Amino acid sequence: MSELNQEVIFEALSNVMDPELKKDLVTLKMVKDVQINDSVVTVSIQLTTPACPLRNKIKNDVEQAVKNVPGVKQVEVNMGASVAGDGKSREIFNLPVKNAIAIASGKGGVGKSTVAVNIAVSLAQRGAKVGLLDADIYGPNIPTMMGVDELPLTENERIQPAEAFGVKVMSIGFMVRPGQPLIWRGPLLHSAIRQFLSDVDWCELDYLIVDLPPGTGDVQLSLSEHLALSGGVIVTLPQAVSLEDASRGLEMFNKLNVPVLGVIENMSYLSLPTGEKMDIFGTGGGERLAKAARVPFLGGIPMDPAVRVGGDMGMPIVLAKPDSEAAKMFVHITESLAATVSVTNFQNKATGEK
Repeated sequence: MSELNQEVIFEALSNVMDPELKKDLVTLKMVKDVQINDSVVTVSIQLTTPACPLRNKIKNDVEQAVKNVPGVKQVEVNMGASVAGDGKSREIFNLPVKNAIAIASGKGGVGKSTVAVNIAVSLAQRGAKVGLLDADIYGPNIPTMMGVDELPLTENERIQPAEAFGVKVMSIGFMVRPGQPLIWRGPLLHSAIRQFLSDVDWCELDYLIVDLPPGTGDVQLSLSEHLALSGGVIVTLPQAVSLEDASRGLEMFNKLNVPVLGVIENMSYLSLPTGEKMDIFGTGGGERLAKAARVPFLGGIPMDPAVRVGGDMGMPIVLAKPDSEAAKMFVHITESLAATVSVTNFQNKATGEK
């Protein structure tokens, strides 16, 4: 019988594939440590995101591969994560952000801010360092949805973001009186976006989620000039009119050379007490849009009054009702998005793109 050592264990792990990155864990340098104590082997695996949707599969595959090594009687697998960055420079504002993701829509009223909030909170729940920037200057709803109404006091020259549910939050809503309209032209919007990036002490973030205003206007242009985006996500409703507007938002990202990470369909259907699904706004529109644009369809979120209640009360549904169908879909979408970002970063690194 061959001697039980680290080399034998690494050889076994070289047959365990990351299902999304399509390479083995050893080549990907995800195996961070192997400890052998008699016949007990402890393996430490480092994923590229704590929101990995295939975390359990990878863990089980590692355990099985090591168990098959002669002489191993017990296997312990420790799963950790270190979020991979997109490799883009954000040094102009000294912004230590590994990935910046913009959530956009072609029109208002599709639940874009609700999606941004629940994605940010879901990422933080899984252990990621997350920031949420409310760039919807004219309709800053993020403070209400996150249950915060003011910034913390600080003696630092830089603005300290608010924090809720493990997410750092910044919004123009903290700086104006409730109900005060912001009748701003382009230069003021440009200045506000710049200040959100340069003067806010975000600290190191794995993900900065940016909630864009509806449409394709000044804020979108200013943000793309100041912040290198990892990618954008389009939120739409299933109906044809919403899809037409969403396609404009998608084309905006293309013209700004921002990769489209996927499409999310909100208010996809209403679940009835009988178990049937009622398609209030039509069906399958988001999936068709994603297919036509050749981008991932990240998922469809059902209609649920609890989503609206959670937003009004400052308690996102992924926290207020984690077992609900809508909350589970938000989690699924978050994991799919995190996986897409990891795969995109890996592919860009392999090809030398930025």
